[in-house]
Amino acid sequence: MKIAIVGIGYVGLSLATLLSQYNEVVALDIIKEKVDKVNNKISPIEDEYIEKYLKTKKLNLRATLDYKNAFYKADFIIICMPTNYDEKNNFFDTSLVEETIVKVKKLKIATTIIIKSTVPVGFTEKMKIKYNMNNIIFSPEFLREGKALYDNLYPSRIILGDENEQAVKFANLLKEASLKKNVVIKYMKATEAEAVKLFSNTYLALRIAYFNELDTYAEMKGLNTKNLIEGVCLDQRIGDFYNNPSFGYGGYCLPKDTKQLKANYKDVPENLITAIVNSNCTRKQHIVEEILSKESKNIGIYKLSMKKNSDNFRTSAIFDIIDMLVEKNKNVIIYEPQFKKEKYKNCKIIRDLNLFKENSSIIIANRIEEELMDVMEKVYTRDIFFRD
Repeated sequence: MKIAIVGIGYVGLSLATLLSQYNEVVALDIIKEKVDKVNNKISPIEDEYIEKYLKTKKLNLRATLDYKNAFYKADFIIICMPTNYDEKNNFFDTSLVEETIVKVKKLKIATTIIIKSTVPVGFTEKMKIKYNMNNIIFSPEFLREGKALYDNLYPSRIILGDENEQAVKFANLLKEASLKKNVVIKYMKATEAEAVKLFSNTYLALRIAYFNELDTYAEMKGLNTKNLIEGVCLDQRIGDFYNNPSFGYGGYCLPKDTKQLKANYKDVPENLITAIVNSNCTRKQHIVEEILSKESKNIGIYKLSMKKNSDNFRTSAIFDIIDMLVEKNKNVIIYEPQFKKEKYKNCKIIRDLNLFKENSSIIIANRIEEELMDVMEKVYTRDIFFRD
């Protein structure tokens, strides 16, 4: 089959790599640098499996800037465009997704659109009615940044927001390209599939918020966080995973998805969803208060990315912490080799690690890496287990 994928990000590139093992795949983007890298078998994002597959596997994959070329004779067009959260209107900005649907509509081609972008509940049905198109299917993705292709090769589940012939065909494409033997496939209404995505990510945010609040309690009461977490997580119903404290949940999905789910509850009684969103703000405020209590002259921020093996800075919790420190007129320096600008909020970006260590009175690290071990006496972190 010929498959067009719109957007060369974590979702788009992982799907392009996965499906191009057995199909002709054309990846579409508006950034020439990304397109050129993919055509030269170089991953424009940091993902171990994508990098390995591009270099070593025989993939029928090319990238282009021309949407007409990408969409021509495509059996499936998969939309993997960002849907940022609009704080003012309390809604996802789905304009890029809709623009793609309009382009497909104008071309009058026989194809099936698969929406992988996270959208508000009801969006897919709204698009089908608005543009009189029955060839739109929502299929949520459940991927981790830095492990996107791995999570497509070993999917936790495959969900389709329809159960027509094309939905079954697309589900089988994903299943056949995976390395997992018994992949669970579920078919449901589009609105239900959209809700599954939001509720899944909000549960993950809930778990992060829970262990962060446990850590806040332990830190303020002089208790050993590690002992508390290990004691709690020995209960098999809770499990020893996704429990390492941090400065707050962040990244591309969790902040916006929790807020979108909260917005969807406008006419529905709830307490918990709002509490999850509020808890993340409280956690970051607590971290700032702890940093301020150290009374350090130069506050060094070690990296802007959310976690190890990621080059994504989007909505990283550390940005809010930096902003609050700057508001307190604190002198902040940042070590981030991948940040292209020379400053952030008048905070100097340092790319020399030794210089950063020398000039930092205290080092704030959301996640600890080996290169910090020689200055651990300077480091403030809540990374208890030294892992994500």
